[in-house]
Amino acid sequence: MVKRVHLVRHGHHGQLGRLCGRMSGVALDDLGQAQMRACAAVLAPAPDLIESSPRLRTRQSALFLAAHFRLPVRTVAAFDELDVGDWTGSSFEQLDSDPRWRQWNARRGSTRPPRGESMAELQRRVVQHLETLRRDGSDSVVAIVSHAEPIRAALLHYAGVSVDDFSAVPVEPASISTLATSHDGFLIEQINRQVPL
Repeated sequence: MVKRVHLVRHGHHGQLGRLCGRMSGVALDDLGQAQMRACAAVLAPAPDLIESSPRLRTRQSALFLAAHFRLPVRTVAAFDELDVGDWTGSSFEQLDSDPRWRQWNARRGSTRPPRGESMAELQRRVVQHLETLRRDGSDSVVAIVSHAEPIRAALLHYAGVSVDDFSAVPVEPASISTLATSHDGFLIEQINRQVPL
């Protein structure tokens, strides 16, 4: 079975003041590129497989790992960003005046963004992918480059914590969270390890 899964958030980009969701064209900035170089240098144990969300910022981030470890990158839809529907591209300042935003942040487990995806749906697809990796029979380490919400959803699941408590799990840009296999599932080994620059 897979020994470990590193959940790596993409590096910094210039749109972090917005709810980017699945916006196209959101690219790493210079800081994000430096973060991902640093992340590749400290990621251990080394991955045998690198996977990435389909978004540009995650694919760019994954390429820094791929270059360091001389591995290809496999794109996986299961670790795509949360679909925030009508809120895509909105600034957090704009969202603060929307009562639906406040309601969603208070009860993520039972609400959803307008015309978007629920945290429960996100968590299901993320956990299903992780469990498929865990049972695949290989003795490998996998690095998955994704976004704060999919990573947070995975960590909350394996910690046995409700998605309503999403803010209890920090997931900073270029951070590393690691899951280790047990006979029954995954155990959380580390959360939100930030890389030195």
